[in-house]
Amino acid sequence: MTSTLTPALLRAAVAAAKRGWPVFPLRPGDKRPAGHPERACPRSGRCTEGHRTPEQRATLDAGHITACWQAAPYNVGIATGPAQLVVVDLDIPKDETDTAPPEWAGMADGLDVFAVLCERAGERLPFETYTVRTRRGGQHLYFTAPEGKTLRSTGGSLGWKVDTRAWGGYVVAAGSVVGGAPYEIIHEAPAAPLPAWLSDLLTPKPAPAPMPLSELSARMRNATAYSTTAMRGELEKVLSAREGGRNRAVYGAAYALARLVRTGDLTETAVTSELMSAGQSIGLPASECRTAIRSGLIRGGAGEASAA
Repeated sequence: MTSTLTPALLRAAVAAAKRGWPVFPLRPGDKRPAGHPERACPRSGRCTEGHRTPEQRATLDAGHITACWQAAPYNVGIATGPAQLVVVDLDIPKDETDTAPPEWAGMADGLDVFAVLCERAGERLPFETYTVRTRRGGQHLYFTAPEGKTLRSTGGSLGWKVDTRAWGGYVVAAGSVVGGAPYEIIHEAPAAPLPAWLSDLLTPKPAPAPMPLSELSARMRNATAYSTTAMRGELEKVLSAREGGRNRAVYGAAYALARLVRTGDLTETAVTSELMSAGQSIGLPASECRTAIRSGLIRGGAGEASAA
């Protein structure tokens, strides 16, 4: 990657911003955001009041964009949530071993799966929208997000090789180059509204309401007063977590409570159930909750994996 790409990448960033899509820099020649991750945040400079995620840093400001992309040949990331976009990512297999699971047997890639989803909904493939070919030959279909809904990014919940990018996610903008291969516009058009049937599929089911903390002791009849108090304290930390720190709060709670699972004061089932409920109630997807809880329990010395 050389500085000769800088003017083209600046034009790509400006073009996305002119569409009303806030942008932020990605590492040169890469898909990963430039700058530091949350775990290495110095809590200074732009992060003095807390770590600023790429989604929070994304901008439409022409001056900031020009200064940034003149400094280095950054690829361009579009923060889909702030851009009011839902992007359907139709991926292709990574290699010959990356094959469809049984429920999608016979499907070659994400496009095949998406075609089946459209057929099941009795709808045509919604290709009359802004579309980008990814560097590996997949497709990004851009849609405007529905009003009154806050849709979050998903990974495979619609089907094999079909992801979506909305709040909490981003896409690599057309004009970026990763591994020597470009992201290219293959259908230049305004982003169409997200089809209603697709919006319905992406709308999460209401998370179970967290059990009031005052009722926790009654539910955990076999737990000691100490373990019940510990559980209550960790749940309060999760319920007070803000966006950007929710996953870490759930992980930390599971890690802290793992010692009580080890001693038999709490059961792994009880810890998992209560943290799942609390995590989902603050907007953390169920899959992220499960992963954070499992990781925390294992790292804390509890869970089946630690005994292996």
